[in-house]
Amino acid sequence: MPRQPLFVGKPALIVVDIQSDFTLPEGDRGIPLMPGFEQRIPRAERLVDAARTADIPVVFFQEVHRPSGVDFGRELDGSEGVHCVEGAPGTELWPTLRPADDEFHIVKRRYSGFIGTEFEIVLRGLGVSTLVLIGGLTDVCVHYTFADAHQRDYYVRVVEDCVGGSSQAAHDAALDAMEYLQAGARRTTDEILAAFAAYGVREMAGAGR
Repeated sequence: MPRQPLFVGKPALIVVDIQSDFTLPEGDRGIPLMPGFEQRIPRAERLVDAARTADIPVVFFQEVHRPSGVDFGRELDGSEGVHCVEGAPGTELWPTLRPADDEFHIVKRRYSGFIGTEFEIVLRGLGVSTLVLIGGLTDVCVHYTFADAHQRDYYVRVVEDCVGGSSQAAHDAALDAMEYLQAGARRTTDEILAAFAAYGVREMAGAGR
């Protein structure tokens, strides 16, 4: 099966759970995280800015759980402790990576952005065909969202230097698994920045006809 073009149809940038608790000590945030969060933030900021400049939709996800724990389900059965609790300071979106007034903010209770949310309705309303994923965790929410998008026939790209996993090994394995589903899924920040810029130029040229 040959690789598809980087973007098929209209793209959207999907910012997965870039929340403030990633800077907390592991015992306080409840979930493990590989190093490099501070280096990934500037890349995410550049990608969001480039998407906005090119008039590409941006969707921000935020994982939030009720203090009662009623919506954790099976999330605490494995390696994760209590995390992303409503009202906790660490649950807030990262200060520099929050939706503008005309962008989309979706709260989710599960790993996949498709489970129990309006995500697919938003994508269909926008006419989006290709999802570009950044954020975390590579092996959990990013991977599950990727797989669910794949099974719904979306084209999906994961920005491999702008996602972080629960460990380096888990991060690498998840990237390999996503590439297995869609050849060419793994992309770099620089590749996506260039593609966003080119897309914006094409859209402006088309609007001027």
